Amino acid sequence: QVQLAESGGGLVQAGGSLRLSCAASGRPFGSYAMGWFRQVPGKEREFVAAISWGGSTTYYADSVKGRFTISRDNAKNTVYLQMNSLKPEDTAVYSCAAHLDPQTVRTTPRYWGQGTQVTVSS
Repeated sequence: QVQLAESGGGLVQAGGSLRLSCAASGRPFGSYAMGWFRQVPGKEREFVAAISWGGSTTYYADSVKGRFTISRDNAKNTVYLQMNSLKPEDTAVYSCAAHLDPQTVRTTPRYWGQGTQVTVSS
């Protein structure tokens, strides 16, 4: 079992930045690939970014490429999502996720956090 807890959401103006954090507990953090997803009410959950076990490989949705950066600190059992140049369409609940397989973490991860709200005002 892996427990995930996100933090760092909030309200920011368009063009601003936020950094989300996701703290993990349970099984060794370094065994898991990690991902971030987002969801707007009434819409399907959307993949945002993912990172491999050691952090050497990252993946991004086209909509955030060049603006968002995923990273991890295995010593702190934490994954981060640095979000720059935020747009109103980035408004959503952001959730982190974990899975043993770095491919599967981008589609159907096994473990999920509760999510944190990000609101970008125009």
